[in-house]
Amino acid sequence: MDVAEGGDLVILVDDVRGQFAGHDAFEERRHAGSRLRWGVPPIIAALRTTPEKLPAQLKRGLAPVYLLSGNEPLTLGEAADAIRAAARAAGFAEREVFFVERATGGPWDEIFASCQALSLFAPRRIIEVRIPGSRPGTEGARALQELVGMAGPDLMLMVSLGELDWTARKTSWVQALDAAGVWVDAEAPTLDRFPAWLRERAGLEGVELDQEALDVLVQHTEGNLLAAVQELRKLSLSGITRAGAAEVLASTAQSSRFDVSQLGAAILQGDVPRALRVLSGLRAEGVETPLVLWSVWQELRMLWLALVPGTPLSGVFSRNKELIPAAATRLRPLGRAFFARLDTRLAEVDLIAKGRRGGNAWDELALVVAEFAGGRPLLTAA
Repeated sequence: MDVAEGGDLVILVDDVRGQFAGHDAFEERRHAGSRLRWGVPPIIAALRTTPEKLPAQLKRGLAPVYLLSGNEPLTLGEAADAIRAAARAAGFAEREVFFVERATGGPWDEIFASCQALSLFAPRRIIEVRIPGSRPGTEGARALQELVGMAGPDLMLMVSLGELDWTARKTSWVQALDAAGVWVDAEAPTLDRFPAWLRERAGLEGVELDQEALDVLVQHTEGNLLAAVQELRKLSLSGITRAGAAEVLASTAQSSRFDVSQLGAAILQGDVPRALRVLSGLRAEGVETPLVLWSVWQELRMLWLALVPGTPLSGVFSRNKELIPAAATRLRPLGRAFFARLDTRLAEVDLIAKGRRGGNAWDELALVVAEFAGGRPLLTAA
């Protein structure tokens, strides 16, 4: 047991090779059916919201169930903190946290036993279930649906997990959690919304950014909300309330976070500077060359399928399908020779990456990316 900074009692429970008691309670629950289900309606109606809108929603009342999902750790963590603070103010003084380390073998028995047990410390409790990734497994899916029925005015259930794709969103366990309370969907702001998010967040930190300062901070922290907030707090702690580019450059560390899908998006949009910046970021973060090469190759193949329907290509994948039509229209006038050249050059980069040919794979890949995004040859074909 431990007592958190906010004053609520926290009991951390982990799944350690089934050493915890609770199997008898699980069996009793299994045979008892819905005997312990609460007959009290939810405190508020089912609702889906965002981390930004959550504080206003919490002022209207607490829900018996909270589902927190998304790909952004900062906003997920802040949303969870806001729920805990509101619950603590409402008398939820005890919090038990369970970590589901294995999708098919989580500590579900212990969770059910805890839900059924009377607390010696507080009449109102929070049960937190944290699931790395987004799949609780078959047993977990059933367990979560049953836990929903046990939540009520004195027992709050909060489930935290990663980003849920469209298939996961349609599953019965997600629908059950959604219908029973509040679903906080914490997605990172899109590239076009990131500057506005950053300016708004700067205001919350007491810092006013001019346009040049905003541009610099966007480039240095793009894709990393936690790093962006840290940089804003550094400015605030330094006593800076109005910041220009010079102040930001003096304070900011390079904190960009990229993935290969962002590289593909920049290429398809014809944004050469951004494509090269993302490529440089991937290299600095230690992403393996074959993964980056595969991503660029996939975008090329997807484009070719759009330009020449019916081409016998299998295993083609892109997370940027919505950008393909516009890119195909932009690059169509370049003809087959342009695409054949890119395909050949990517094959050459592959040989370099595998050590079968001399050269620097990253440097060669940068030339291919610039050519692909820019839509024009940079070097004479060998």
